[in-house]
Amino acid sequence: MDFLNILSYWQSILAALLVLGGLIFFHELGHFSVARLLGIGVRTFSLGFGQKLFTIRRGKTDYCLSLIPLGGYVALAGEEDEAEEPDPRGKEIDGVLFTPDELFSGRPAWHRLLVVLAGPVANFVLALLLYCGLAWAQGQTYLIPQVGKVLPETPAAAAGIERGDVILSIDGKPIQDWAQVPESIEAGNGKPVTIVLSREKSEITVTLTPEAKTRTTIFGEEKPAWLIGVQASGETDQLPLGPVEAIRAGFVQTWNMIAFTGESFAKLVQRVVPLDNVGGPILIAQMVGQEAQQGLSAVLVLAALISVNLGILNLLPIPILDGGHIVFLTLEMIMKRPVSLRARELSAKVGMALLLCLMLLATWNDVKRLFS
Repeated sequence: MDFLNILSYWQSILAALLVLGGLIFFHELGHFSVARLLGIGVRTFSLGFGQKLFTIRRGKTDYCLSLIPLGGYVALAGEEDEAEEPDPRGKEIDGVLFTPDELFSGRPAWHRLLVVLAGPVANFVLALLLYCGLAWAQGQTYLIPQVGKVLPETPAAAAGIERGDVILSIDGKPIQDWAQVPESIEAGNGKPVTIVLSREKSEITVTLTPEAKTRTTIFGEEKPAWLIGVQASGETDQLPLGPVEAIRAGFVQTWNMIAFTGESFAKLVQRVVPLDNVGGPILIAQMVGQEAQQGLSAVLVLAALISVNLGILNLLPIPILDGGHIVFLTLEMIMKRPVSLRARELSAKVGMALLLCLMLLATWNDVKRLFS
């Protein structure tokens, strides 16, 4: 391995650490910000994990720089006593007296719910900021509606559509990117469609009837669809966006990624998506390293996607994750009393076992990919 390869290797590791650490830190920053906004005491806010390298106290909070640069953590006053009645005298922690109002356990359930929700929401907000910034800086990338391949013995082939043709409109609706092509075909529900094409600086109009076929989704499922037998060329272009358009595009992209990620988790539970596809930190590090070689924008796109995944993962109703706490707090608001400490402790053990199994599965899959 020569010097340049070694340098590239360590750059990839550094990029992976920065992305993973930054996303986890932003998640914890969400918890911290809402807790402070509501006046809940924060014992510790740490950048990194493990041995504390540097600590400075401001007010009642210790701000720390820790050894392992993978995110951070927030320790709230009284969070370990959430299922117990708060002491009316307050609580002394590490020589600092927190009043009953500052204790997490003494706050209404909806206050605690907001603090718990703030972590996943922060990940969604970060993804939104990244998508908006990228849209403003680079514009919106889209697939040119150009035919790359015409399948034999299909309506498109019979109508004379050729490779290289650019689709201008379908049934009078202008086509600007390839995503609109299948949407317009499906909208006809099998009825004949009129397509205007551009070929060698001239326009050609063809009319054809889509065929009822099945298509394979990204999750490997077979679904009925109306097809004409063409594939995109894969050529892309950039559409410049102003600030308002970039914000709108960022919201759309963030929502699409949240919906897609949520559906992916559901398909995984339904076993539509094989468990072999589950990946962990090793896979993420590999992906970040590969994107780092493509440039900063590629890393930011991947960071936004991972941030959405982190937000969705933490919303899963698994004890010890944010989603598990949300379930308990919702039950508390319904029952008008906290869930018993024994139930919490038992669920925490179950949740830890589930997460441990998931981590082992992800690590096993990552190792298999390394040697496959």
